[in-house]
Amino acid sequence: MSRQENVLIRQYRKADFPAIHELNMQEQWGNLVAKELDTKQAWINSTVAIVAEVDGKVVGCLRGLTDGFVSLYICELLVSKNHRKAGIGKKIMQFVHSQYPKTRMELLASSTSRSFYEAQSYRPFYGFRKTMGE
Repeated sequence: MSRQENVLIRQYRKADFPAIHELNMQEQWGNLVAKELDTKQAWINSTVAIVAEVDGKVVGCLRGLTDGFVSLYICELLVSKNHRKAGIGKKIMQFVHSQYPKTRMELLASSTSRSFYEAQSYRPFYGFRKTMGE
């Protein structure tokens, strides 16, 4: 994989969802995979929905919510395992933040993604999560 590959960052289209669903399956994000129709609707309803393409193929995506002025919450950021370490995730994040420059970006990280965000000077903060029924 060339580190100089041409990456197109663009708005999500409904036709992108099968590729996003495949990325979710490859990453073993079971909840998003099991709730495929809900996940598809979430992409449609999100104020921030971006994909990254290489050679016409979706290789990364970001879904988020924003008020446009204070908060920009990143729900999911995912890059295909075959395209990681090429700067695509960083390009997606920079593109999104440039669209909402007044906002602070907020997100949750896993133990495996933590180093990615730390390398870009994101600072940790404490948060909570709860789903209905808990």
